[in-house]
Order: sequence, then structure tokens, then C-alpha cells
Amino acid sequence: MIEVKYFGAVADKTNCPTEKVPLGDLSLEQLLSDLDKKYQLNTLSFSIAINQKIVPKTTDYELKSNDIIALLPPFAGG
Repeated sequence: MIEVKYFGAVADKTNCPTEKVPLGDLSLEQLLSDLDKKYQLNTLSFSIAINQKIVPKTTDYELKSNDIIALLPPFAGG
């Protein structure tokens, strides 16, 4: 299993702060595609962190058991 955590507008759209997802042979790209089909996330802007490290959406990372994926709101800084 992996854990997916949702923050900001993504959490509002999914109506849940977190969920467990069966691992199987799942890449980050496949996970995002599955989540988009389930929640229509393509209209939202968000960043992705795997185990507390920000990664590009285009990363073809092979997920591992106990990975924690966070979908984070856009960062504004100053």
C-alpha cells in the first residue's frame, strides 16, 4: 500500500485528506492518471512530493510499498 495525502484545493475536490492505494506495479504517472479519472484533478494546479521531496509531474517514478505521496497546493513565496 501507498498513502496519498491531499492538501488545499485538491483535498476540497477529493473530500478527504488522505487515502490508501494498493501498490501493484504502479508508477507515479499511472497513479496520477487513476486519481484524475476518479477526481477530475486535471483542472487543478498542484505540486507532488514523494516521501517529503518535491518531484516533477513528469517523473516516471516507480512507487514502492509505504511511499507517501502528497498533492500540494501551488507555493507562493516572498
